[in-house]
Amino acid sequence: MTRSRTLFALLLTATVAASGIQAQPQEKAAAMKMSAVPQSPEWQRLKTLAGNWEGTMEEGGQAMPATVEVRMTGDGSAIMHILGKDSPYEMVTMIHPDGKRLLATHYCAAHNQPRMALVASTAANQVAFSFVDGTNIAPGDQHMRSVVFTFVDADHHEEAWTSSGSAKPALFKFTRKK
Repeated sequence: MTRSRTLFALLLTATVAASGIQAQPQEKAAAMKMSAVPQSPEWQRLKTLAGNWEGTMEEGGQAMPATVEVRMTGDGSAIMHILGKDSPYEMVTMIHPDGKRLLATHYCAAHNQPRMALVASTAANQVAFSFVDGTNIAPGDQHMRSVVFTFVDADHHEEAWTSSGSAKPALFKFTRKK
């Protein structure tokens, strides 16, 4: 068989197989074993951030406007936190389970992806994450090393993001958009 015929046969087989998967009854798809979604108090609290928020970011004595969109994704198994949506410096943080631990993977405008794990927070109204490891981070590269979410009330929260290159965090103060 020629190379093009072999490629065509492989593509045809893959297409038929894919269409067969899509045609499976709903019951078979529902019977698929899935990982458990965390039910910890921290997860429950973070879920309440779902929505659109606006406010300010304070760093180095300067304040500037800031926005964040938070939504559930992956059938409720992950929280997508989009800071500065549609701006040149948009950043996404995916908060998700990894077995029994909770991780926050931050896709940064610094072109790296630090992973932070849930740690004990200093106050009952806080959820905190601290650096574990990351990708695209060379020795000496600046990267996020922690984030603390502080829940003021149902319509106000703060986020303190600390970079490896800074002693003080960038403080975001948000109000829920109605």
